[in-house]
Amino acid sequence: MARIGIFGGSFHPPHNGHLLIAQEALAAFSLDRVEWLPASHPPHKELVSGVSAEDRIDLVKAAIQGNSKFSLSLIEFEREGPSYTIDTIRELKKREPNHHYFFIIGGDMADSLSTWHGIEELSRLVTFIGINRSGHPLDENHNPYGVHLLEVPVFDVSSTLIRKRIAAGENTKYLIPDDVRKIIEVKGLYGSRRSP
Repeated sequence: MARIGIFGGSFHPPHNGHLLIAQEALAAFSLDRVEWLPASHPPHKELVSGVSAEDRIDLVKAAIQGNSKFSLSLIEFEREGPSYTIDTIRELKKREPNHHYFFIIGGDMADSLSTWHGIEELSRLVTFIGINRSGHPLDENHNPYGVHLLEVPVFDVSSTLIRKRIAAGENTKYLIPDDVRKIIEVKGLYGSRRSP
């Protein structure tokens, strides 16, 4: 039985904070690997326009390419409609029923777990790893869903901040992987101009 971390998100774009979270979860929970799962149609979030699904996939590939314990799953692109996590986990359990899945979520998402589609069933199928983030401390209110807390060194960067910096032509070096930045600049994503 493999211990698989599932790291879902819009990754718009993936940044070094995402990489840190995935690596910390891998180490702390003795995971065999972390599968990065870009959401095709996230039900809780509006995607940024002007960046295609193929672009986001390329960005995630570039971000994780240097880590043999990270892999990319496109399972949410294989079906139509909203990317409900419960549907994804059901499909993963059908394909690999003996794997133990750990679903990695940020503190902001843990706050809204009670609104997730099929949360009761989902909480029986996965172990939640909740990342403590600045401004979103986790507490015992999340215990009904068995959230295991993981303290990660503070790297207070968000995709929203990255997009704003890119659009303003500000520095993104050491905030996003170099290969991710190159793709953004070559394709002109997020209103990019070459950053310092």
